[in-house]
Amino acid sequence: MTRIVSGFAGSLTLQVPKSGTRPTSDRVREAAFSALDARGEVHGARVLDLFAGSGALGLEAASRGASSVVLVERGAAAAQICRRNAAAVTKAAPASARPTVDVRATSVQSYLSGAAGPFDLVFVDPPYDVGDAELLDVLTALVPLLAPGATVCVERSTRNGEPALPDGLELTRRKDYGETALFWLNRTAL
Repeated sequence: MTRIVSGFAGSLTLQVPKSGTRPTSDRVREAAFSALDARGEVHGARVLDLFAGSGALGLEAASRGASSVVLVERGAAAAQICRRNAAAVTKAAPASARPTVDVRATSVQSYLSGAAGPFDLVFVDPPYDVGDAELLDVLTALVPLLAPGATVCVERSTRNGEPALPDGLELTRRKDYGETALFWLNRTAL
C-alpha cells in the first residue's frame, strides 16, 4: 500500500499501477521529505516528478506545500492513475492552499524538450533498468529548466552506482536505504 506520509493529505492511500512501476517506499519518501522539509525546500516549490509511476513523490510534495507539481509518466495506465491520485490529493487541500497538479502522459525526453521551467525541486525515479547514458541524457536536458539552487533527487538501485552528471549539477549527498540509493544533486552556475 502506498500512501501520502504527511501534510494536508497525510494518510491518503494512493492507487498504484498493477505493473511497470516500482513505487518509492513510504520509508524512503518519509526520509527524503524530512531532509527536504528541514532545508525548507518543499513549501512553495515548483516540483517536477519524472518517471512518476503513481505520482507518489510529486503528490507528497503537493501535500507538504509545493505550489505546483508536474507528473510525467509515459505509460497510459500509470498516467491515468496519476490523474486519479492527483484529483484525490488536490480535493484534500484547503481551498486557500490548493496546489496546481499537471499530469503529462509522455516520455520524459519529449516532455523535457518542450518544457518551460524553472523548477525548484525535481524527482528522477527511473526504472532500475534505465542505463547510465539515458539517465545522463535526462539530467542534461533538465539542467536548463532548473531554478538557481534547485535540488534534484535521483533514485536508483544501489547496484547502479553514482550517476554521471552533466555540467550544472553537482552531487551533494548520497543516502542508501536497503536496495535503494538516493542521490541529492544541486544546480550550480554554468
